[in-house]
Amino acid sequence: MKNKIILAALFLTLFLSACARVPIKNIPTAHHPVIPNTAPTNSILTPETFRQDVVHEVGPGETVWRISKMYDVSIKDIVKVNSLSDATQLEKGQRLIIPSAAPIRSIIPLYPNDMWKYIIIHHSATDVGNALSFDYMHSHKRLWKGLGYHFVIDNGTGETKEGHIEVSPRWLHQEYGAHCKADEMNYRGIGICLVGNFNDEKISEEQIDSLVYLVDILKKYYNIPDSNILGHDQVNGAKTDCPGKKFPWFEFRSRLRQ
Repeated sequence: MKNKIILAALFLTLFLSACARVPIKNIPTAHHPVIPNTAPTNSILTPETFRQDVVHEVGPGETVWRISKMYDVSIKDIVKVNSLSDATQLEKGQRLIIPSAAPIRSIIPLYPNDMWKYIIIHHSATDVGNALSFDYMHSHKRLWKGLGYHFVIDNGTGETKEGHIEVSPRWLHQEYGAHCKADEMNYRGIGICLVGNFNDEKISEEQIDSLVYLVDILKKYYNIPDSNILGHDQVNGAKTDCPGKKFPWFEFRSRLRQ
C-alpha cells in the first residue's frame, strides 16, 4: 500500500510539473503531435529514391526523432553512426552524419489549440539565413526567448535546402510568437518567415510551393479563413513593408483557393 501511495504521488508530481511548462491546456506533447499524411510532391519517397550520406546541422528544437523522420533514417542508425551517448541531448549547431539519407522532407506537426486565428507571413529581409541563425540573432541581439517565428522557409543558404520548412521551438511547445506586435498578432497569429528580401528579389518557386503547402495544412487544421491569412504589412497598425513589395500575393491566394 505504501509503495502505491509513493507511485501515485510521483505520478502526480510529474504530471503537474509537465503542465506547468505549457500555458495552453489539452495540448499534445512535442513527442506526440498530429503529422499530416500529405507531403509536397517533390518530397514523396519511392523505392528508387536516391540516398546518400549527408551532414545535418541541428536547428533549434530539433530532436533525433524529428531528424530521422526528415531523412527517413532510423533513430538507431543515427545514434550509432554519431556515437551519441544520449540521443535526447542535441545541441543547436551540432553536426550529425545521416547515413543513407533520403532527400530531406518537411515534417509539420499539428497540435489541437484554439488560440490560432491568423497566419502572418513575413520575409527575413536578408539574403541569407535559416532558423539557427535567426534564433541566435533573436536571442542575443533582440534578447527574445529564441526564434520569434513559428516556421521558417529556407532559401537554400545556411546549409539548408531551398524550400525546406523548419519548425521553431515556439511551435513545438505551442508558445506565443515574437514576430508581430500589431493588433496582438503575437498571441493569436502563426508566424511564418520566408528567408529572402522580397523588396529586391522574387520568391523562388520552391519557397512559394512550400508556403502554399504549409499554409494550406494550417488553415484547414485550425479553421483559419483566407481573410485571416495576412502579410505583416496587412495587419492593422503594422508599420512595415514586410513581406516585401515583390511578394506574389495574386499567385499565392489563387493557389490557396485551388
